[in-house]
Parts: sequence; structure tokens; C-alpha cells
Amino acid sequence: MERLERLTAWTRGVLPGPLLSLAPASADASFRRYFRATTSSGSFVVMDAPPAHEDCRPFLHVARLFREAGANTPEILAENLAEGFLLLSDFGNTTYLMALNEGNADRLYRDANQALIKIQLASRPGELPEYDAALLMREMRLFPDWYLARHRNIELSDTQRAVMETAFATILANNLAQPRVYVHRDWHSRNLMVTDPNPGVLDFQDAVYGPITYDLASVYKDAYIHWEEERLLDWLIRYWKAARRVGLPLSADFGEFYRDFEWMGIQRHIKVLGIFARLYHRDGKDGYLKDMPLVMAYLKKACSRYNGLGDFLRLIEEIEGSQAAVGYTF
Repeated sequence: MERLERLTAWTRGVLPGPLLSLAPASADASFRRYFRATTSSGSFVVMDAPPAHEDCRPFLHVARLFREAGANTPEILAENLAEGFLLLSDFGNTTYLMALNEGNADRLYRDANQALIKIQLASRPGELPEYDAALLMREMRLFPDWYLARHRNIELSDTQRAVMETAFATILANNLAQPRVYVHRDWHSRNLMVTDPNPGVLDFQDAVYGPITYDLASVYKDAYIHWEEERLLDWLIRYWKAARRVGLPLSADFGEFYRDFEWMGIQRHIKVLGIFARLYHRDGKDGYLKDMPLVMAYLKKACSRYNGLGDFLRLIEEIEGSQAAVGYTF
């Protein structure tokens, strides 16, 4: 309660008018919390990021970096780094996940593609941490540590572990060979807001400099919403054409680009399964358990398509059973 009192007092001091109400707006998978501060002239978002657990400086840096690139990130209206408080412009409550339907999906994903291309075009080395071999591999290690060991209570045999390590090395080689740009790292339907201009971009503080297909894998192999592959291919082709037209370093062969997209997705699916398991077992957040079957279905389908991943797919099927996840058609 003491922290909330300090946050309320600070908010009163930085708002352009009297505070009428301060109510929880949302929380994410970290220690950050968000509140909506309402005044007679409008509403604002207050971010509470306890300094012992969260560092606001990457958020501030990336917000300005992406905003300068032309993306719609929240405006930073006031900051208190010592306490971990930020006052931000308010994008409202409507996420892509809430809004997406058959009628508006083409428009919303077109807007997301355009914003992503702006961010990627602004890329330069040295501004963001490297999405290097160590980080990519550390993310994949969440799968054996949290999904297999903690969530499924499975200990791999030496032979099974060798299969997994071979697959991880093969995946990593593809990821590291891709052109590098700014990577939001969580570019999906819960972090894109329906705004004007569209989309509003949130949760970018973990941005890095890395593989060009990563954010595409995040949004088109979204853990929270599934689209038929025919539609997904259309959105990817539109991105690929637009990105090549403005000079982003993509293969002239769409098939090669799509292969890289799928291999990047495999890395992300492996990571996400580990993260969702960790959120449940370590942090007590069970809301992500229902999203695991879709992520696993993505992983199995992609692994089934490419040479070099057959043994890994068989390992997954040994662990999961060969029956497809109920409720998803692939």
C-alpha cells in the first residue's frame, strides 16, 4: 500500500489537472503494473516499475527510438527513475486481440506491417542489445528447464538430449544468418493497440538488434490468435513486397524468406513454451496455460516441414503424444 500511496502522490504532482481517479489498467508478465489516471481533460497511463525488479531506462530509450522511426509509441510525459514511475499518453483499452475479426484483419495487419517496416528501416547497430547466439540459446534453454523438467516432469535421456542439442544448434545457425534489424521482441496482438495513427505499440522495453523475421514470427504465429495459413501467407507476401520496395535486406526469393520466417518461429515457439511454464510454476500466473496447445501445434507443424528437424519432431511427439491439439486445425 505504501508504494501505491507514493505513486498516487507523484501522479497528482505531474498531471495537468486534478486527479479524479486512479484505477488498475493492466499488468504484464513482468513486475510492471499500469494504472489509468483520469482527469477532467482526459486520461493518462501511469507505469509502476519497481526499480529492484525493473529498469525504466530501456523503456524510455526504445520508446524514443521507435517514435523517431515513425511508430506510434506512448508519449513520455513525466518520469521518476528513482521510484520507477512514468506518466504516459493513453492508447485506450482496445488491443488487436480484442478487435481482430474477419472483416478488419487485413487492414489491421497492413497497419502493423507498415509500422514494423518503419522501425526496421531506422535500424543501426549499437543502439540496442545484440540478439546474439548466447541470448537466442538462453531463450531456448527455457524449454528443457521449465517446460520439460518443471511442467511435464520429464528428464531427457542422453540420446534425447543429444537430439535436442543438435536441433537447437541447427535452429540457431539459421537465426544468426538472417539480416539484422531492430526487433521489438513481443510484436503481437496483445501489445498492438487500435489507435490513430494505428497501431499503438506497447511492451517494447526488451527490444534488441537481431533477425529480421523475429517480429513477423511473433505476430503471424501469435500465441493468442490463430489464422489459416492461406491468409497468413497473404499478409507475409504483402510485408515482403513492401519491405523489399523500400530496401530492407530480404531475399528476392519469397520461399527463402518464408523458410527463415518459419525457422525463426521455431526458436520463438520453443522459448514461449518455456516462458509460459515459468510464468505458471514460478510466478503463479496460470492464464498462459490455455495458450500452450496452439504454440505446440505451431512448433510441430513447422518442424515437420524442414530437413534437419525430423528427429526433434519425433522427440516432441514422444513427449506430447502424436495426437494434434484439440480445437486447432493444421
